[in-house]
Parts: sequence; structure tokens; C-alpha cells
Amino acid sequence: MSNNLFVSYDLNDPGQNYAAVINAIKSIGIWAKVQKSLWYVKSTLSAEQAVQRIRPAMDQNDSLIVIDTTRNVAAWQGLSPDVAKHIQDLWTK
Repeated sequence: MSNNLFVSYDLNDPGQNYAAVINAIKSIGIWAKVQKSLWYVKSTLSAEQAVQRIRPAMDQNDSLIVIDTTRNVAAWQGLSPDVAKHIQDLWTK
């Protein structure tokens, strides 16, 4: 089954390797660049699997969120604890 994923990222230091991150995103399925750092990807991967595939192309201080609109789930790394908790608190309300 294919999933509708939205991938968003912030590379937080100048001189980051945007090409590596973009190539990682493109590698997970059929994609469309929606905005500068927001991508839509039709993929067989789950949100968590997509994070695991993309995150190695990023630095530790970068942030990444993948939202699976097919299954209404999200996975992320590098978000502030306050933002992560806020999303978790509101997600199913």
C-alpha cells in the first residue's frame, strides 16, 4: 500500500548539504516539491521509516517531520520538546 507523505525539514546551519537531503527525500517514492522545504511523496514507507531513511543525510541540530496523511500519523526528529508535546497533545483532539 502506498502512503501520502508530507516531508518538511529545516537545516539550521549555513553550508548544509541540501543536495543530500533532497536526494534522500526523492529516494523514498514519487515526489513533488511543494515549497522550498516541503515535499509530497507517494511512498510505500511509513512516516517513521521515511524519517529513518532521510535523517542520516542531516546534521544533529537539523529538524525533520514526516506526516502520513493516509494513516493520520507523523514522525519527527529534531523538533523542540515543547513543539513535539504540543503536536502530540493536539493530534487526536
